[in-house]
Amino acid sequence: MLSRCYSFTTIGIDSAPVEVEIDLRKGGQEAFTSIVGLPDTAVKESKERLFSAVTNANFKFPRKRILINLAPADIKKHGPVFDLPMAIGILIASEQLQPPPEKSVAFIGELALDGSVRPVKGALSVAIAARAAGFPRLIVPRGNAVEAGLVPGIDVFPVGSLGEAVKLIESPTEFEPVSVDCEELFRQNHNYEIDFKDIKGQEHAKRATEIAVAGGHNMILIGPPGSGKSMLAKRIATLMPEMTLEEAIETTRIHSVRGLLNTEHQLIATRPFRTPHHTISDVGLIGGGANIEPGEVSLGNNGVLFLDEFPEFSRRVLEVLRQPLEGGTVTISRAAGTLTFPAKFMLIAAMNPCPCGYLSHPTKSCTCTTRQISNYRSKLSGPLLDRIDIHVEMPAVDYRDLVDKREGESSETIRNRCRTTREIQRKRFTGLKINCNARMNNAAIKKFCPLGDEAQNVLKMAVEELGFSARAYHRVLRVSRTIADMDKSENIKSEHVLEAVQYRNLDRSQWHDF
Repeated sequence: MLSRCYSFTTIGIDSAPVEVEIDLRKGGQEAFTSIVGLPDTAVKESKERLFSAVTNANFKFPRKRILINLAPADIKKHGPVFDLPMAIGILIASEQLQPPPEKSVAFIGELALDGSVRPVKGALSVAIAARAAGFPRLIVPRGNAVEAGLVPGIDVFPVGSLGEAVKLIESPTEFEPVSVDCEELFRQNHNYEIDFKDIKGQEHAKRATEIAVAGGHNMILIGPPGSGKSMLAKRIATLMPEMTLEEAIETTRIHSVRGLLNTEHQLIATRPFRTPHHTISDVGLIGGGANIEPGEVSLGNNGVLFLDEFPEFSRRVLEVLRQPLEGGTVTISRAAGTLTFPAKFMLIAAMNPCPCGYLSHPTKSCTCTTRQISNYRSKLSGPLLDRIDIHVEMPAVDYRDLVDKREGESSETIRNRCRTTREIQRKRFTGLKINCNARMNNAAIKKFCPLGDEAQNVLKMAVEELGFSARAYHRVLRVSRTIADMDKSENIKSEHVLEAVQYRNLDRSQWHDF
């Protein structure tokens, strides 16, 4: 007998429908299961789990040849997501279960040997795709209930076992779909455990950080060990405007397909903060692999990507950052196809001024040679540094600042100012595909960053004396526009340009004089 069930496979961060066809044939005393339709190893191993799961759930596993086809056959199927629909299809084909109406329900879930259903990756993307495909109901593992329930317009039914899934098909009116209050869940998860007021001293770096957040600019911090670079970077997400529900769902979707959600936090409502180790590969950072998955730049989407010990990263790894830094997306091409992932992150990099870290330190002596310092700094290419708007030096923290009991400004106070500045930009860029000053292209810079004679002379002098590249010149204009917005000034003034020029430390000639 032939049966048909419906499921979904994840492709990047999207999902595509899959028909799970089951054909039972006479074939001797022992059962033999064959799975076709471009299954990967995890899918092929499902046949070993199916026998135990079906029998331990008190059903009969048919002693026939079983052919399972996953259609369309030209799309790679991966993961254990098809366990549950294959088991349901086998029960329908062996006449132990009446089939539900055609295309009335879709299934995802991994089966344990005892017949229980385990959560899978990408349930949020599956729910979105199932709704788009017109399925009124979706049966998911209980551990994916909240995640899939975030999608309105489709009834999501969580199950904990194969037996429960069968009962749901037989008596659907006895079960209630999961109900998720997205707004309430969003509010519950929208809290940070750290605050910007914890940072002592470093007023110059704090000011630069506020400018960076207000305009969405990338930033690099240069300072000795213990100057607070990592501490400051970890708190930048707390200054960014609160995530919208749409941003939260987009970010959650990316983490879902990587299997990074847990049962307690199935909606990411705070800005993500990703800090990969400097030994990461280019695939780990950008994404890819046999089954193309998003990398760290996409996991940091709508949040912060912090690269500590910046020069220690592989030159090849750093150079692949150029595309996402410019376009906010990353495109990965493999023999199997081409996928594009969102990568709208704020890059925060940190580095020492020299290999030992104590160059120009007030109390500790640098042990590096001139050649070592030159080689260390040359690891960062000019084109990459040009894509980082703000360069900030962070000196060692003074003892008086450490013992000062006065609290600095809280994250909420600074965030409110940044939100006001972002609102000015939102209104300015209405109708354009630009959400902040850092994303302005050359045409937008020409339109929105006109300079008066005095400001133009200041910038001309800086470009000629410091040798800025054309890209660095445009970066200065973007930062100047943000500083002017913070001052609620329609025009960019000379003082705005002067401050923006201060944040291009790595372009100055003395930085390279080693």
